[in-house]
Amino acid sequence: MTRTRTRVSAPDQACAAAVDLARDAALALARPGEPGEHLGFENEGDRTVTHFFACQDRAYRGWRWAVTVTRASRAKKVTVSEVVLLPGAGALLAPEWLPWSERLRPGDLGVGDLLPTSDDDDRLEPGFTGTDDEIDHQMIFEYGLGRARVLSAIGRDRAARRWHSGEHGPHTPIAHAAPAQCSTCGFYWQLAGGLRREFGVCANEFAPDDGKVVSADHGCGAHSEAAVMPPPAEPTSPILDDLGFDLIDDESAAGPADEAEAGREDESGHS
Repeated sequence: MTRTRTRVSAPDQACAAAVDLARDAALALARPGEPGEHLGFENEGDRTVTHFFACQDRAYRGWRWAVTVTRASRAKKVTVSEVVLLPGAGALLAPEWLPWSERLRPGDLGVGDLLPTSDDDDRLEPGFTGTDDEIDHQMIFEYGLGRARVLSAIGRDRAARRWHSGEHGPHTPIAHAAPAQCSTCGFYWQLAGGLRREFGVCANEFAPDDGKVVSADHGCGAHSEAAVMPPPAEPTSPILDDLGFDLIDDESAAGPADEAEAGREDESGHS
């Protein structure tokens, strides 16, 4: 087997030396003060060289001006072929372009926005078909009632995984601190259909998840049985003995009249 080798020609000397010509071409397109220092050149082929200059624009850090110069065969004059601004190592680049259907994220849909679904969306299937025993009743119920497609098994499983791993699932700080799970709460309204064993809707107006779909193993401090208030203590009636009494001798409570009476008793005792 014979291998062919690509012959790489040496850079053209006249093109490699045309640094000032390349800089002037870059200056014609760049802002004042641009471009910066010469960063070297790259051989592009026969009589073609690309010179690179640093870009000093603060909005294009890491980029560089690339000016390609060339020379015709048997000609001495070097001419400019192309001037572009190219990203270098560490340059800030825009994210890779994605079609709008792949750029959408939950919560992006606003008032008045429309989000069409494709005919082959695997999250949906015709309302008159279905092989899942748990949702056969849904398919039969929907037949002929106007909904052309209903949730498929794939769409249902994706929703279940998304809900269970989200902020209304069991893996959240508020669920870990809850006194009990939502499945045992009186405000937990169980869903119908194939998701009834795993999810329900919170109906407690004081709970942070009111009106939200929550997993059965979620929880919060507004659980219906979170705190049972103890019955109020009834005060007992006082016991009064109105048949007898005790005399208490309290000298500190004696007034001037008592002291005078005590003095008269002392005098009568000495006489």
